[in-house]
Amino acid sequence: MMIFSSINGQEKINKLITPPYLQKGDTIAIVAPAGILKNRHATIQRAKNLIESWGLCVVLGDNLFNDGHHFAGSDIQRTTDFQTALDNPNIKAIWAARGGYGSVRILDKLDYEKFKKNPKWIIGYSDITAFHNHIHNLGIETVHGMMATSLEEKPKEIIETILSFKKALFGQEISYNIPSSKFNKKGIVEGQLVGGNLAILSSMLGSESQLNTNGKVLFIEEIGEYKYSIDRMLQSLKRAGYFENLSGLIVGDISSIKKNSTQWGSSIEQLILDVVPEKIPVLFDFPAGHNADNRALILGRKVKLSILSKVSSLVFID
Repeated sequence: MMIFSSINGQEKINKLITPPYLQKGDTIAIVAPAGILKNRHATIQRAKNLIESWGLCVVLGDNLFNDGHHFAGSDIQRTTDFQTALDNPNIKAIWAARGGYGSVRILDKLDYEKFKKNPKWIIGYSDITAFHNHIHNLGIETVHGMMATSLEEKPKEIIETILSFKKALFGQEISYNIPSSKFNKKGIVEGQLVGGNLAILSSMLGSESQLNTNGKVLFIEEIGEYKYSIDRMLQSLKRAGYFENLSGLIVGDISSIKKNSTQWGSSIEQLILDVVPEKIPVLFDFPAGHNADNRALILGRKVKLSILSKVSSLVFID
């Protein structure tokens, strides 16, 4: 679990463990802990080709293409693939083939003891947020980044997505500069980066996978929800104390918002600002989430977030 110590009454967040960065010849496992990969053999082959072009090796989960109706096989089959990858010392990273839904169903079936002794990178976004949260509480960094199915996007639109993914895996310096939104709340803050998909963050409340956000920078993204649903999830996080002592908030893609018969009455940006305390700096329009431009983020790593008038930046500093 994450360790918090107290100095002069204030919580100090201990640095998380960084899994070994990948080197040529290392192996990545592609597994499907959630949704079914129906008719996606060609996509997985493209993903395999990409990784091998970087001098790495790829192994596929034995149950990767299984059909468990909504899921990529039964809970037992998906757990087996993930557990095998966690325990195999020759596998240096576990890359989710896709998200969808289902990770939470296997989260507590896994044994993390060997993983804690020999950490490796867990990579993905969306439903994989369940793993990001849980593993953060084990004290280990993870990568919020593209999945194998991201390669189904138009090649020109995922250039930065792939580049940042590769940088994260190989331990190259990562920093981002983006145009500042008129909705931003300015400020310069530092803190450990945590978060992921808003619906999954909300679903983790009350469990061992719930985050402690005190002094941290929270990232959120979402897709395909009504505004009232987004507000409900944010209100749930607020009631759980997620925003009280937050250092800063980064809002990624909030896309494909559903239209409700009753108008909400404000922009999604204003909806978020109405929930977050006035004192907290907020950065909107960060290129991460369900859109093609999905920049890699090292969750659990200390960052410096500078929200300025024209250009804002996110720099990984630790």
